[in-house]
Amino acid sequence: MFNRNRCLRRVAAIASMSSLVTGCGILSSDPSDEEKPIVVGTTSAPSTLDPAASWDGSWELFRNVYQTLLSYPNGATAPEPDAASECAFTDSTNQVYRCELREGLTFSDGDPLDARAVKHSIDRIRKINVNGGPAGLLGSLDRVQAPSGREVVFHLNKPDATFPFVLATPAMSIVDPDTYPADSLREEGGVVGSGPYTLRSYEDGEQAELVGNDRYKGFAERRNKAVTIRYFKDSAAMVKALRDDRIQVTYRGLAADDIITLQGRASKEEDLQLVEGTGTEISYLVFNPEDPWAGRRAVRQAVAQVIDRAAIAHTIYQDTVDPLYSMVPKGLTGHTTGFFDDYGDPSVPKARAILTEAGITEPVPLTFWYTTDRYGSETAAEFKELKRQLEASGLFTVTLKSRPWKTYVTGYQKGEYPVFGRGWSPDFPDAENFIAPFVGDQNALGTPYPAPEITGDLLPRSRREGDRANVVKEFEEAQQILVDDARLLPLWQGKQYVAASEDISGAERALDPSTIMMMWQLYRKTSW
Repeated sequence: MFNRNRCLRRVAAIASMSSLVTGCGILSSDPSDEEKPIVVGTTSAPSTLDPAASWDGSWELFRNVYQTLLSYPNGATAPEPDAASECAFTDSTNQVYRCELREGLTFSDGDPLDARAVKHSIDRIRKINVNGGPAGLLGSLDRVQAPSGREVVFHLNKPDATFPFVLATPAMSIVDPDTYPADSLREEGGVVGSGPYTLRSYEDGEQAELVGNDRYKGFAERRNKAVTIRYFKDSAAMVKALRDDRIQVTYRGLAADDIITLQGRASKEEDLQLVEGTGTEISYLVFNPEDPWAGRRAVRQAVAQVIDRAAIAHTIYQDTVDPLYSMVPKGLTGHTTGFFDDYGDPSVPKARAILTEAGITEPVPLTFWYTTDRYGSETAAEFKELKRQLEASGLFTVTLKSRPWKTYVTGYQKGEYPVFGRGWSPDFPDAENFIAPFVGDQNALGTPYPAPEITGDLLPRSRREGDRANVVKEFEEAQQILVDDARLLPLWQGKQYVAASEDISGAERALDPSTIMMMWQLYRKTSW
């Protein structure tokens, strides 16, 4: 039975993504409230405003100000048309993919968005070819054609059933050929897109002001007039801003302490809600094969044998994350527990035996790098715990170093770090996206990882199959290769938490399958 009083109580509400009740109306006495921007806080600031340069959290902004041919309407787990009116493979081998654009599309400045603009946007990604950038997503693309004003045809060099998922990533955002050069990144800043919002102003590392784009034509139904995104250095400052009503929503970067508090243990009288859902974000270590120590497989395997993931999840993250034993997270077809199956529980004697067999008898010196402002406030504590565990074994001496995200990215792309931490939120919800981006001569890490059996056999085989339930064997084999090499070491899998003021609705529907927030879903509850 519907209980109106319960809906109006000042409580901390905890709900799943799929089941949060949003029908409770909170009285809004000021009609101007609907005109005010909803202010959203995050610790994930963009590294760039140009889609050709980004294979990272900049996508959070891109999804809202640019448009892609395909995207994810609310509740969808497979891509559906957005700038396109229809898309499909036109052959039986998954090598020719055709899209027809919606009629009358324009960019926010009024320039036409046609097939030429789509071709320009995709071609420039590959021509500019930023190291660690999104060109790595287009490995199966041979060429793009624009036979007419509304028709775009993608010719692939090999079968690839996942290509529609690639086109739905914000990396494939459509840009205006008149303002985005074909062979270089846009330098003057700003955004000219065709998404649900336009970027009215942007202060690097501080905030982005979005206002509704009246020229937008796509599936998104904007439920607010404007959104301001504010970028924070840490969770504590962000949550304080939420409690002070300087922001109304947080969507990435909540620290474990703050999550526990928001779950109601210390704030039962606050007008806040916490939306909790299953996440596929992962955290992992990358070992540089060019480093004299990290490049040795025995060293990497010994590290894998010592690290206690469960202790990290419990002690540092207070069980707001789960230990992860494969690069493919739980919940996706093909997930395994390869690192646990091969290494079992943490064991110093086993790690010592691995090193001794390789002729290593002295403590191994390693330098671990992490970013100070990207993956949440616990990152520094997590790396201190990694150092403690490894040094307690007597087998390693660990030096910790860190940088802010923007300079951190440059460092790992140049191969400066022996071992470094990364996080990953999926480009699309498929096991492929937790393997393919990290292997090959060009990948999202900027660290070449040839893995010829994966890139030359297993991934091509999996891409011939449109039914992803039929490719479990290929993904299991690929994960075992990653376990054997131990160049990528998974640590934990996150859950999704969105905290919001109680008068905000839509948070439970705002995250797409890649856990990117669709700002247009947020709105203020209205009066009865």
